[in-house]
Amino acid sequence: MFTRTKKLIVALAAISACSVAGLAHAQEVKTRIIRFGYGLNDDSVQGRAARYLAEELGKISGGKLKMRTYGSANLGSDEQMQAALVGGAQEMMVGSTAPLATMVKEFGVYDLPFLFNDDKEADAVLDGPFGEKLLKMLDDKGLVGLVYWENGFRNVTNSKRPIVKAEDLDGIKLRVMQNKIALGVFGALGANAVPMPFSELFTALETHTVDGQENPVTTIQSSKFYEVQPYLSMTRHVYTPWVLMASKKWWNTLSPDEQKLIRQAAASSRDFERKDSRADSAKAMGVLKESGMKINVVSPEEMQRLREKSQPVVDKYTQELGPDLVKQLQEEINKARKG
Repeated sequence: MFTRTKKLIVALAAISACSVAGLAHAQEVKTRIIRFGYGLNDDSVQGRAARYLAEELGKISGGKLKMRTYGSANLGSDEQMQAALVGGAQEMMVGSTAPLATMVKEFGVYDLPFLFNDDKEADAVLDGPFGEKLLKMLDDKGLVGLVYWENGFRNVTNSKRPIVKAEDLDGIKLRVMQNKIALGVFGALGANAVPMPFSELFTALETHTVDGQENPVTTIQSSKFYEVQPYLSMTRHVYTPWVLMASKKWWNTLSPDEQKLIRQAAASSRDFERKDSRADSAKAMGVLKESGMKINVVSPEEMQRLREKSQPVVDKYTQELGPDLVKQLQEEINKARKG
């Protein structure tokens, strides 16, 4: 009887110790409001992934880490949100790599055309040592790079004509991302490349301030560019990721437990977003066809001509970005192809 009682006391003491430890652990996660901004609308791939991230973070933090999501550039353009994160005025965001390249030039490597053959190659490189290396470079700029979401392969739309051969780009006023490589590539291809924030794009297309733009089909569909763009040409010229980021100033106020939970939710959101993006691409193509857009696939021969015309720009920016960096990227791509 005494032995059983003693065992019971020891067991209760152990349970009590675990409970106290659990409470101490729980105290490392405070109730916080996290403002999360993104550029696309709430019904986009970005919007769905943002909601998933908010729900996942709430779930694994026991409701303490409350994320409020703001789409349609309601917290500003990518550039404005980046500045807000650096200053500590906003906690988190997801945005394009192009504006990041103005802060960390190495991110411009993702704007080099015709790098990846498919999304599996892109995943392997972005989630591997090369992608992680670039994310860590954001630390010195006041940002914490967490994971990459998929933006996808970019294609050209315009209101003038289908892009069947390389010369069809000649003279088309094309909105491109706000970075030197995109400007250089489309300039070399004969277009009149115009840098412009994404938040201003639909109106610019509608008013014919620009003739066209280039984006993944999911963005073309969710942003309803088919309402103002009759031609879609499947060029798949660049694969671009989005970067999920936090303010370093804010991040440093978090406990290790809070940081761990946010990283965990970010990784889950990456997997969700990529799967959703790829399923949505197929659906988006159906919607774009039904909308009456004239869709054409650029032939392999013309794609090779586009590569050749853009090669001097690739060579120029390989020197500027760093030949070793571009070599590392190509080595990682080759590994993924063999893998």
